[in-house]
Amino acid sequence: MTTQRTSGRRKQAMAAAAVVAALLTTAACGGGNDDNDGSKNGAAGFDAANNKVAQASLAKKGGTLKFGGAQDADSWDTTRGYYGFAWNFMRYYSRQLVTNKTEPGKEGAKLTPDLATGLAKVTDDGKTYTYTLREGITWEDGKPITSKDVKYGIERVWAQDVLSGGPTYLKDFLDPDGKYQGPYKDKSADHLGLKAIDTPDDKTIVFHLPKANADFEEVLALTSASPVRQDMDTKSKYALHPFSSGPYKFQSYNPGKDLTLVRNTNWKQSSDPIRKAYPDKITVQFFSDANQLDQRLLNGDLDLDINQTGMSPQGRTTALKEHKANLDNPVSGYIRYAVFPQSVKPFDNEHCRKAVIYGADHVSLQTARGGPIAGGDIGTNMLPPSVPGAEGQKYDPYELAGANKNGNAAKAKEELKACGQPNGFSTTIAVRNNKPVEVATAQSLQASLKKIGINAQIDQYDGSQTTGIIGSPDNVKKKGYGIIIMGWGPDFPTVQGFGLPLWDSKYILQSGNNNYALIKDKTIDGLFDQYVNTLDDAGKAKIATEINHKVMEGGYYLPFVFEKFINWRSNRLANVYTTDAYSGQYDFVNLGLKSAK
Repeated sequence: MTTQRTSGRRKQAMAAAAVVAALLTTAACGGGNDDNDGSKNGAAGFDAANNKVAQASLAKKGGTLKFGGAQDADSWDTTRGYYGFAWNFMRYYSRQLVTNKTEPGKEGAKLTPDLATGLAKVTDDGKTYTYTLREGITWEDGKPITSKDVKYGIERVWAQDVLSGGPTYLKDFLDPDGKYQGPYKDKSADHLGLKAIDTPDDKTIVFHLPKANADFEEVLALTSASPVRQDMDTKSKYALHPFSSGPYKFQSYNPGKDLTLVRNTNWKQSSDPIRKAYPDKITVQFFSDANQLDQRLLNGDLDLDINQTGMSPQGRTTALKEHKANLDNPVSGYIRYAVFPQSVKPFDNEHCRKAVIYGADHVSLQTARGGPIAGGDIGTNMLPPSVPGAEGQKYDPYELAGANKNGNAAKAKEELKACGQPNGFSTTIAVRNNKPVEVATAQSLQASLKKIGINAQIDQYDGSQTTGIIGSPDNVKKKGYGIIIMGWGPDFPTVQGFGLPLWDSKYILQSGNNNYALIKDKTIDGLFDQYVNTLDDAGKAKIATEINHKVMEGGYYLPFVFEKFINWRSNRLANVYTTDAYSGQYDFVNLGLKSAK
């Protein structure tokens, strides 16, 4: 990728962000051209679906629900996908033993039975989980879904040499010593040799954990625990056409271009208490330019953004002026940040890392992301406010929202001297090319660092290839990516669900890596080990706080914002609400249309 050198674009993005902040203040006060109640155009009103249901009674059966996106999923294979929007969307064609409630806000983060008749029967001091499957659950060809299908789908997580990229919690919880080799190397005749899971009959599945883990059922609600039928497993090609256990099935998929789901006629409403399956068809169109996507949303050609990371500055500005009744402004569970891979010199030295933290202008970074409302509060640490043990801006070890909010050149130069680089150094910032907000953030950081002698070029890489580009430590080192711009939301709302893949040394992978900083800290690893054996909530929250402090003390991250979004919903949508289950995104699975046309 070529380096973005056009300073004019950065100024334009920053100016647009400032306009957005002003417009949002007006919107919050009820001003603007569009009525807040949406009466002029049929929209529900500003923030009408933020932690509450908008227009639930207007949802009709039928019609085509139209998504757009600036980025395709990392994978549509339930084992391999790791993007939050992909997990949200996968519930159209995949089911799990348990899943998140289809309710707004915090209630949506709670678990409810899906394929199973109830939540787990937990015995053996928290080490044994037993489920019974519902009657009438079927695959898209009408064959019953069995306990063996669930087991096989879970076993695929062990095939990291073929199916890398997705969460590996199940592997770590059920087989921490790595004795099982995965279904493709399984020498048992039925390829169901994972001893930690029993399937005494087609309706019963029993999990045996080597040691208790209070978050285990949260992990079973992830799409990586979806059933996969062995005879339909196409291994690395499965993402092109996953076999459906839900109300919709793949009709066509052209990676990076479009995806179409149609009704699975063998799905039975009576077997599924979660999904209402309102639309007849669901389409997704992918765009290489986020501004083009926003324009299509504004034109009414599309209903919502599948990526759910907020409109870009240009689109936001227009939307707030002319269509604010179509917008919601939820708090996201995401933290947006820069991370410093220790494999790339001089970031193996914590003082060089801290020089960047102090040298950055945090107000400028916040503005680049859309200001305090569209972007979020200045990030002061790495634990999202929604996770127990978080302290929000009260914990601000580098005074990023306080005395150093505009950067502290003197402190930055002290750190440069301490790391043996008194005159600064050169490095590369890696940023996804299809995220204008991220590019603007990189340009803001670049400008701040130049003032303290750190010359950073920007490499915009293909955002759809994240797993192989920044997810490969070898490639990161080869490319010299000293600073990576990224974001992360909880896989489930605990410190384990947020921080384990980022900070625990066991999660450093050669492909699909998310511990970009390559943190190998025995204290942090030990705290995670202590956490999984702690069953009381207060104890868990205390350990979460300690982990966050250790991460921040190491200077591995520069947090930008505790993120907020400006998300679009079309006039056609009904039964719309944001959910904490998917970090403030709209809950896709029960979206409906006001008209079946």
